[in-house]
Amino acid sequence: MEQKEPIIVLYDREEEYARLFSEYLKRQKELPWEIHTYTGIEELLDSEKTGEVTMLVVAESSYADRLETLQPVCQAILNESGTLRWHQFPNINKYQEAEGVWKELLELYVEAVGVRLPLLCAEYKTKFIGIYSPVHRCLQSSFALTFAQLIAEKHPALYLNFEHYIGIMELLPERQNRDLADLLYFLAGDPDKFSLRMQTVIQKKGNLDYIPPMRNGQNLLEITLDEWRSLFQRIEELGKYEYVILDLSESIQGLFEVLQICTVIYTLTKEDPISQCKLNQYEQLLALCEKETVKDKTRKLSLPYFHRLPSDLEQYTRGEFAEYVRKEIELLEK
Repeated sequence: MEQKEPIIVLYDREEEYARLFSEYLKRQKELPWEIHTYTGIEELLDSEKTGEVTMLVVAESSYADRLETLQPVCQAILNESGTLRWHQFPNINKYQEAEGVWKELLELYVEAVGVRLPLLCAEYKTKFIGIYSPVHRCLQSSFALTFAQLIAEKHPALYLNFEHYIGIMELLPERQNRDLADLLYFLAGDPDKFSLRMQTVIQKKGNLDYIPPMRNGQNLLEITLDEWRSLFQRIEELGKYEYVILDLSESIQGLFEVLQICTVIYTLTKEDPISQCKLNQYEQLLALCEKETVKDKTRKLSLPYFHRLPSDLEQYTRGEFAEYVRKEIELLEK
């Protein structure tokens, strides 16, 4: 028997909010529901059948006891007053950003239903792109973020940062409580729920998806290689991303093994003697550890002088630095 698509019913007498939020939900590619939106209770009760509604989302001012006849699997109130009038249901702040409402609904859905959805099928064979250099202060993260944003203009892409100290606070949104540590925590849970839970952690910059890095870099040191492998495997199984950009550092266990899974590795360097010595030592260590395949996949880049470098994420896709990175992407795509 064919499995029916889960149904979310959104009911709000405030027509503009109902329309705008419904349009937002329909734009989410990972949306696990069919959306039915209503601004009148009679139309809702006439159209929906008892027992077929997966989730019922009702504005606080629109709630009525008659809705209980629908018997949804789970229900949420879009709170408008700041008080808990309907305390028997989870309350979600209606007037926060749409993304925040969606993520809270997604968490509620995962806990209440949490089943694998046929909607979320693999579309891409994922390529992991490693960006790592033993030479510090070589614009590695600037290159990685520019690369990630530019490649996301044409390909579904995810950016992960593994630096001990981030240095780019724009990657840590103030209202985002979850980060890479939470995503790793979800690995230990029900595999069928991982895909949807991952959506509660993801942030966006333009077309690029990214997971906020760990705020406490010390936590990176405690994650085992097996945990990293499990995370990458789970992301690969989603089939959602064509490219996953790994902005790597020595703070992760099994760095060389992680580099081995990459299709291409970009290593930025400098021409001064100390930088060249560090690079030589790194390559010798690769040989000693029998990881010379890493060297074979590596494209070493000694960046030219740029008159002006981007100062924030909004500028990373423009200017001479971006043009340099764009040419590297063109070579990769060929």
